Order: sequence, then structure tokens, then C-alpha cells
Amino acid sequence: MPSKRLQWRSLVLGCFKATKNQSLESPNIVSKKSSSSRIFLSDLSLSDYSSVSIMSDLSNSLVGSNLRIFTYQELSEVTHNFSKSNYLGEGGFGKVFKGFIDDNLKPGLKAQTVAVKALNLDGKQGHREWLAEVVFLGQLKHRHLVNLIGYCCEDEHRLLVYEYMERGNLEEKLFKGYLAALPWLTRIKIAIGAAKGLMFLHEEEKPVIYRDIKASNILLDADYNAKLSDFGLAIDGPEKDQTHITTRVMGTHGYAAPEYIMTGHLTTMSDVYSFGVVLLELLTGKKSVDKKRPTREQDLVEWARPLLKDSHKLERIMDTRLEDQYSTEGARKFAALAYQCLSHHAKARPTMRTVVRTLEPLLELKDIPVGPFVYVVPSEEESTKVNEKVTENEHVEINQGELKNKEKEEEEKGDKKEKGHHRQRKSRRNRRRVKPLRSLTAYSDTALYKTLGTNLYSPKQSQ
Repeated sequence: MPSKRLQWRSLVLGCFKATKNQSLESPNIVSKKSSSSRIFLSDLSLSDYSSVSIMSDLSNSLVGSNLRIFTYQELSEVTHNFSKSNYLGEGGFGKVFKGFIDDNLKPGLKAQTVAVKALNLDGKQGHREWLAEVVFLGQLKHRHLVNLIGYCCEDEHRLLVYEYMERGNLEEKLFKGYLAALPWLTRIKIAIGAAKGLMFLHEEEKPVIYRDIKASNILLDADYNAKLSDFGLAIDGPEKDQTHITTRVMGTHGYAAPEYIMTGHLTTMSDVYSFGVVLLELLTGKKSVDKKRPTREQDLVEWARPLLKDSHKLERIMDTRLEDQYSTEGARKFAALAYQCLSHHAKARPTMRTVVRTLEPLLELKDIPVGPFVYVVPSEEESTKVNEKVTENEHVEINQGELKNKEKEEEEKGDKKEKGHHRQRKSRRNRRRVKPLRSLTAYSDTALYKTLGTNLYSPKQSQ
């Protein structure tokens, strides 16, 4: 999907006290960039960000933009006064709330559920990060970047309004102990989506370095399409005649590239390393850093990277929750790609275009074992009912092959009485083996195919 460039007519300073009837006239201050190119964060003066004179009407500065300006009162209404019942979570930027907007709020608004992110004035991030989100997501549109609908800049309030992502983020789905682990093909689909988002950013005329790729910043829609979110740390990359930019080290521990940590030198290859950490998390089902693990396994990259290049040792680090229902060839190629992305030498890492080309064929591999649908009885009462059905109808296939072989031998002997005796013994044995467990349901890859449909694993081709 080609980049959608939005043209800037003017840059307006001065944060406004918004009222519904207030005019939003702007001083005639023109950006130093031509109207035909993207405005960069470096073009904006951030020295005044704590005063009342910041930016008033960014949206009107964008020709053809659908970016909307909301008042604080409007966003308070759509989130029911930022109620606890609408609370979605919290990050370094601030709290996120669920809301609903339509044309009753503003004429022409598409009726949809939204996520409203409110800047925490006492938090780790501030106006610079809020502004980066507006500047980057206000101009760059792609199906694998979260869609910014609008913002609020009123008095001390800084809020952002995004499309709502039904499945939350990858961190929640991968690490929060859901009953059904993410199937193998779903993991590949998520990796491809995130990789395409990064490829789009890196291949801009002036590359955008995302600088904070991690599981919690990869959002998932209802069909598990991945979209990059949280552009607060994003930065414009080096010019074509430069090899890197030097900046203060920022990001998340466990994801940052070693050369960036040691020197502050930042390139698109720094993002590739961070993406390699995400690939490793998808492969192992383990967080990049976890102090609860044994000492030598607390740093995931340090522990697992040496094992990625040896297919015979790969089983030692594969996510056990997959229960071997994954493509052996796919896992080997996935691991080899992660190993390349995690190279200590930036120049040895693949580009994101190469990453996408490597990942896409993995969706087509057919050597995934077909496992049975597994139902675990949730209570003793229901367990008794199931046991009775086992005796009467033989609905549960426990040692069924052995039972049939035994029955065949008995039929040949013609001993019907002995046959009934063995059946009774087998049924008793079956009843003892079916025990109630805490979990309700576990799905195999095959079962999820049936439940969610093949479209979950076969996304439409997109750039």
C-alpha cells in the first residue's frame, strides 16, 4: 500500500482554550518545508512545549487530512467521564479508555468504537511524545499502522483518539495465560503484519525509525491483523548521505540493539534487532526479560540466541504450549531469521523487506501435525456425566485402538461373555482416567481452524 502523504499548509503555535463556539483562526506561520513533502518532527520548535504557546490547530494545517480536533469535554462524554468500566490499560504515555463516536458528536464522523489515550502529566512521557504521535500518524497511513482519528490539545490536556483494536496487544495474548495459546500460523501472521508496518516506515523517502518495537506496541484487530502503535519515541532517520543519527538512548530494556545502547548510534537496523526479539518471543512464548526465570534464562536473547542456529536444539526453546503443533520446517526458518535479526553486527542484519519475504512463505507450509480437539471436563458433576456417556456411547477416544483390537480377538474366539467382561473392565479404566481439571477448554491449531475460519491464517495480500 503506497504511502499517503498529507500536505501541510501552516504550523500554528499556541495551545487553545477550546469551546464549541470558539473560532480556530490561525496566524500565518508557514512551515519551512515545501507543501509537497512530509513535515518532520525536527522542523518543529519544541522549546516552548510547557508554555501556553504550543500548537493549536494541527488538523487544519493538513490539506486533505481527516484528522479531527476534539474538546476535552467531548472526549469525557464518549468515555463516560473516563469511567473505570471503560478503562483499557496504561502505558508510559498514560491511561487508555474505550469510547464511542459518531456524527452526533461531530458531523461526518464515522460511527465507531475508539481508544482514547490521555497523557499523564506526571508520567514518563510528555508533550514531545504526544506531538510525535500526531506528526507521524497524522501523515503516514498504512494498514499495519494504527489509525489516528484525532486529538485534543486544550489547556494542559493532551489526548489522542485511535481506532479500537478488539484483540488488544500481542503481549496480552502471548504472555497473560489465556486458556488457548496463540496457534503457530497466527503467530506468523502477526509477525508478517508487524514486519510490513516497519518496512513501510523504513522505506519512506526519509526513513522513520520506530525505536520502540515490542510485544505491547503491536495491536491486534478482530482478525489478528497486527498494527504498530505508540509512536511517541519514533524519530526521523538519517539523510541518504548519512550512516546514522546519534541520539539519547530510549526504548525498552531487553529490546534495544547493543550498538544503540553502547554508542547512541541509531539506524533502521536498530529496529530490526528489536523485531528479532519479538520473533524470539513468538517462538518461545517467553518475555524478553523475566526475573522469575532461572538466572541463566532471565535474558531471553542471551539464553536462546545460541540455540536458534541448531535445529536439533530448537525444541528446547520452542513454546511448549504449542504442543508440537507447528511446522518443523517453518520453525527452523523462523528461528534462522530471528538469529539473523539478532546479529551483534548491524550490517549483518536483514532489511525489513527481506524479513517480510522470508516470513510470508511460512504461512503456506503444510507439515503441521493434525491434533485432536481436546475437551477437559470442568467439574466433577459434569465429569460423571461424561463418564456415563463413555460407557454408553464411547464418545471419548481413550485407548480406543487397543479396545478394538481386543474386541476383534474376542470375536474370533466367539466368547461373548468374555468380551462383555473386557468391555466392562475397559470402561472402568476409562472412567478413572477422565479427571476434572481447572481449565475449561484447550484448542489445537486444527480446532481453531474450524472455530475461527481459514481467513484467520490466510490474510489478504497487502504491501
